[in-house]
Amino acid sequence: MSRNKYPEITINRILDSATKLFLEKGYEKTTIQDIVDDLGDLSKGAIYHHFSSKEDIIEAVGERMFNSIHFEELFKGREDQLDGLSKLKEICLYCMDNADQRQWMEAIPDYFHNPKFLAQEVYQSAKESAPMLIPYIEEGIADGSITVTQPKEAAEVLLLLANIWINPLVFRETKEAYVSKVLFLKTMLEQIGLPVMDDDVLEVVLSYQELLEE
Repeated sequence: MSRNKYPEITINRILDSATKLFLEKGYEKTTIQDIVDDLGDLSKGAIYHHFSSKEDIIEAVGERMFNSIHFEELFKGREDQLDGLSKLKEICLYCMDNADQRQWMEAIPDYFHNPKFLAQEVYQSAKESAPMLIPYIEEGIADGSITVTQPKEAAEVLLLLANIWINPLVFRETKEAYVSKVLFLKTMLEQIGLPVMDDDVLEVVLSYQELLEE
């Protein structure tokens, strides 16, 4: 008889527990034993049967969170009322201006001292997240709200600079340096025809400098 007829249930339980503990204690302070203790009925061996390391677990947690995002739900019933740029701005606010996102940023590893996670963020930004933005940039080009000429490259640059260059978990800057970088990014995006950082988006992005104090 199989030791586990429903491995997906076990995997999801492990990820549920790990997500809770990472958010409560932070990735660095959470151990595999903590996850075992939290679950109560699984051994370390059972966890290692599905995940080779704690790094694999947080990668799976992040992938599950990413796959749960459905931007089209933001505009349900309002699709015809918003142009491409407005939809892109709402996506930016949705991704940044929520308690879960801030809590997750506080929980995940310091990218500067964890190059594997930094590499994953670079890859996900350019190859997984950016393609999700391209349709909205193309819609903006079609309706005239966006004038950038290369939507694929624009989406990749936007996310790489937003998720890496101005990410306080990657580059620890003074407040003044952080604000300067954000304002430069706003100007650059406007000059290439992708004016996504309006006052609302800019306010949220600048609020992330609070992470520099922790």
